[in-house]
Amino acid sequence: MRKPSFGKSELRILSVATVAMLVLAALAVWPARIGAQSGGNNSQWPTYGADLASTHYRPLDQIDAGNFNKLEVAWTFKVDSFGPRPEYRLEGTPLMIGGVLYATAGTRRAVVALDAATGELLWMHSENEGERGEKAPRRLSGRGLTYWSDGNDSRVLYVTPGYRLVALDAKTGAPVRGFGENGVVDLKRGAEFGTGEQIDFVKGEIGLQSAPIVAKDEIIVGAAFNEGSVPVTHNNTKGLVRAFDVRTGKLVWTFRTIPKPGEFGNDTWLDNSWAANGNTGVWAQMSVDEELGLAYLPVEMPTGDYYGGHRPGNGLFGDSLVAVDLKTGQRKWYYQLVHHGLWDMDISCAPVLTDITVNGRTIKALAQPTKQGILYVLDRVTGEPVWPFEEKPVVKGAVPGEWYSPTQPMPTRPKAYARNGVTVDDLIDFTPELRNAALQATERYKMGPIFTPPVVNSETQLGTLTLGTSFGGTKWPGGSYDPETHIF
Repeated sequence: MRKPSFGKSELRILSVATVAMLVLAALAVWPARIGAQSGGNNSQWPTYGADLASTHYRPLDQIDAGNFNKLEVAWTFKVDSFGPRPEYRLEGTPLMIGGVLYATAGTRRAVVALDAATGELLWMHSENEGERGEKAPRRLSGRGLTYWSDGNDSRVLYVTPGYRLVALDAKTGAPVRGFGENGVVDLKRGAEFGTGEQIDFVKGEIGLQSAPIVAKDEIIVGAAFNEGSVPVTHNNTKGLVRAFDVRTGKLVWTFRTIPKPGEFGNDTWLDNSWAANGNTGVWAQMSVDEELGLAYLPVEMPTGDYYGGHRPGNGLFGDSLVAVDLKTGQRKWYYQLVHHGLWDMDISCAPVLTDITVNGRTIKALAQPTKQGILYVLDRVTGEPVWPFEEKPVVKGAVPGEWYSPTQPMPTRPKAYARNGVTVDDLIDFTPELRNAALQATERYKMGPIFTPPVVNSETQLGTLTLGTSFGGTKWPGGSYDPETHIF
């Protein structure tokens, strides 16, 4: 079952007869322990991606082609009043655990617990962060939350708009007093800009709209910033991923996505540019393989989206998949999907983890869908491509002061699943007259294959026509994998 996402100010549950779609396993026996990991009780939805592998799959068969047209609304829960103004974008995926739905809602990202069968509000928790919340870069309801239990204690954890990690008792919604300071960890503490300066605790630019992820009694939290198309400055907050003890809130490890001098990858930031650049956050969902003890981080590009003259070099770990040790946060492998990004090709969703067979050999694989409409498939143990990637030469631009990578990695398999370049062959050609009109309309635009660079607006060229960049391919909802049919 592909995960549902809600785009309006309500949670709506559809049912066949009296059983809700997300609730059809509400009477199932819940195991004594759950860490939201792959292979757990597969009739529940215990983490954002259904499991830590982010497959977005459950083998639910009550709703099928024979009764889909009989679906009717079982209940509706309105969330307009959860915040200082009506919600206009509700992107969260609720969790369903033991007959209870947990979700974030409203402009202050309140947490609600609902009876899954009736929609009755069981409890609600909300934080009024004042100016800190109002100035947050990633506001509104967010994508959701995470759940943890050791069989006795059970917790719901989420990140507020003002970038604070909150732990709540899953039964009552009360803050867990033994976690951080009265149930809260201030995530802005330790966030830096420049060469290591602490950001402002109120106005400092950092947040997270995605759900954190829990694995092996650790909660892992990424970071997001204002959208990078028109940044105020390239020297803004630097990306980082951190793990905290799920019981105490104590910091376990930190992985910084812009390496400092002496750290691996710093030499890919030419002219000391690591010191005056930011972003490279992990704003998308993450995945975890608990057996391998690895967390997989999809890292966005550095500041800003369409110009990088102030950050010459390939700029690790921008636009990279990074596997880190679950216990220590140490890098185990990485693969940069885009060198020196100029196209807003952030890795925008969680990689999907699954075992596949290639030429008779079983491979623990990682499949990463992307904005460019390319599925990058890697061995998740080693980071090596399952099928070869070729470093292909790409067009060099002519923007003054820009630095261009001469090549970009291109998988040989599978083929791109969406268009990711623009040529004259894409223009309308229903009649010769329409084709001529299309050619005239585009004559002042640069066209070309994927990785064709931006141009400076001038009398002769207005810009570059693209597909598979900011709004292309796969965005934050991600992909899904069906292990029964082996279809991604």
